[in-house]
Amino acid sequence: MLQPKKSKYRKAFRGNRNGVASRGTTVVFGDFGLKATSAGWVSSRQIEAARKKITYATKRVGKYWMRMFPDKPITKKAVGVKMGSGKGDIHEYVAVVRPGMVLFEIGGVTPDVAKSAFSKAAHKLSVKTTVIEK
Repeated sequence: MLQPKKSKYRKAFRGNRNGVASRGTTVVFGDFGLKATSAGWVSSRQIEAARKKITYATKRVGKYWMRMFPDKPITKKAVGVKMGSGKGDIHEYVAVVRPGMVLFEIGGVTPDVAKSAFSKAAHKLSVKTTVIEK
């Protein structure tokens, strides 16, 4: 499961998810990209599931790049714990995704293979996406 090796602060604020991505909005490494059209949090489990779908759908031909990383810790209190007594323990790590951000890239495959792989991977993610070309 993806998570940071070190972080400056153990627990993070929730933050806001409004606005559009200012960086990482174009295909840089590969030929095709999976671009987010809505904002949200994408968990490390969702990223891993999408990554596996991409490798399976492309039959490990070509190369893929993950352009997001889950570096935001999300806390959750245990079941049955009463109100108060501070913030909960870290439950999972998420990547903050804003509209326009490129999430995955693929190179060295045909356009129909890339579109098929990205559509299968998009089902695993909690944000709306679209396929773009370089």
